Amino acid sequence: MSLFSAFAVYFVIWWITLFAVLPFGLRTQDEAGDVVPGTTESAPHRFRPWRVVMWTSLVSAVVFALWWLVVKEIGFTLEDLARLIGPA
Repeated sequence: MSLFSAFAVYFVIWWITLFAVLPFGLRTQDEAGDVVPGTTESAPHRFRPWRVVMWTSLVSAVVFALWWLVVKEIGFTLEDLARLIGPA
């Protein structure tokens, strides 16, 4: 696998993980008791994008390492996945 392909897989994992990590630790304006006029009550009270990026990168790196282990070291392929699912 080329470096570009590995980066592409990491990029896809990163984006999927971003949407999974985004709500972690989120405190809404309603929960904080400080709703800014013109915004919804469910809007973040204090959004910290760098914290989200850090956690997303960390979780993505772990998932990518597991994927790398399964695919490159163990040798699991799409044909193996098809066999696990069952006969067509």
